[in-house]
Amino acid sequence: MKKILIVEDDKEINSLLGEYLGGLGYETLSVHNGLDAVRVIREQQELSLVLLDLMLPFKSGDVVLGEIRTFTQLPVIVLSAKSTVQSKVDVIRLGADDYLTKPFDLDELAVRIEAVLRRCGGRGEKTAGKTLIHKALTLDTDAKTVTVKGSELSLTVKEYEILLLMLSNPTKLFSKANLFESVWGEPYFSDDKTIKVHMSNLRSKIKKLDPDEEYIETVWGMGYKLTQSTV
Repeated sequence: MKKILIVEDDKEINSLLGEYLGGLGYETLSVHNGLDAVRVIREQQELSLVLLDLMLPFKSGDVVLGEIRTFTQLPVIVLSAKSTVQSKVDVIRLGADDYLTKPFDLDELAVRIEAVLRRCGGRGEKTAGKTLIHKALTLDTDAKTVTVKGSELSLTVKEYEILLLMLSNPTKLFSKANLFESVWGEPYFSDDKTIKVHMSNLRSKIKKLDPDEEYIETVWGMGYKLTQSTV
């Protein structure tokens, strides 16, 4: 039996979707905020698909999507009241498999689910043994090691997770809230000291092994991103 996770903060809509999909023979799980969504997706090994609202408490749907794409290719259909072409393009680029604008017909949703499941097959296993490279820095997700110019970095768990998140999304600009909520799994309340300290320590450790190159760029007033090569 296919198992679908419903991520929707409106409890009536969430319940309605659960009842409808249950009647079609799907097993469903329900959560009502972004933090729980990421936790359940990490913990559940047998999910077949996620229905993901964008406007969620604690962690928005686009942040959830960006984060889970660092560890799974589980199919995701976004359900949102945002109907602009740009909104659809943005979430598809983030890794969504389909986009359905609210309000939608339940029968159309069923057809979309069938199509995505058919197209994606068993594409739900978490990634393993992947090597991520940025300039002279290499991160091995299997061994959970990071090297710069062949020398291993001694990192804390959070420093490793920050690097993993950024290297998995090499062109993305991360706000402090993005980083904190993705790595710490808690709501961000504008206290950026924790992020600043971890980013400073991370930069210092990398700098010792490659003093002539910049790896992480601060975009003032916006957040952090990987520094791109100029050649």
